[in-house]
Amino acid sequence: MPRPATKEDLITAANEQFDKMWALIDSMTEEELAMPFDFGDDPKDKEAHWKRDKNLRDILIHLYEWHQLLLNWVTSNRKGNSVPFLPEPYTWKTYGDLNMKFWVKHQSTPYEDAKKMLLQSHKEVLALIEGFSNEELFEKQYFKWTGTTSLGSYCVSATSSHYDWAIKKIKRQIKKLRSRS
Repeated sequence: MPRPATKEDLITAANEQFDKMWALIDSMTEEELAMPFDFGDDPKDKEAHWKRDKNLRDILIHLYEWHQLLLNWVTSNRKGNSVPFLPEPYTWKTYGDLNMKFWVKHQSTPYEDAKKMLLQSHKEVLALIEGFSNEELFEKQYFKWTGTTSLGSYCVSATSSHYDWAIKKIKRQIKKLRSRS
């Protein structure tokens, strides 16, 4: 699927990938849903998330927290409070540390709560996107606070691209679990 470049494509891709992710989750048995993730044994898995996320809740919370980053960033900047996308002291070089902070923060969050939180934040992000024109979303530097990119690019990253990341992890977990049976 090509990266969305219009508001309509962004909303469609976000919903399609979100629905695809939930269809995968819904295809899992109760036992599979409860099984821990263990991807740390493959040397080609260099990204930290392969070792970080230990279960489905961790993935859902990760998506939820990135929705919150987007929602808070857009809301603050629209009110005239100039803030970067990543909160201080994090940068694009250190955002892995922020991801770990999210992971630690939610270790006692129950799976069902994580699910509700993500379902709600997805709706909030789509409502946010709906409030912008195609030009506001996809014209680079339309807003001073988006820097050299477009607001739509951030929205794609927080929705369809991130859902695709989650889908890959969930598929891999399902494959791993079902290959044992």
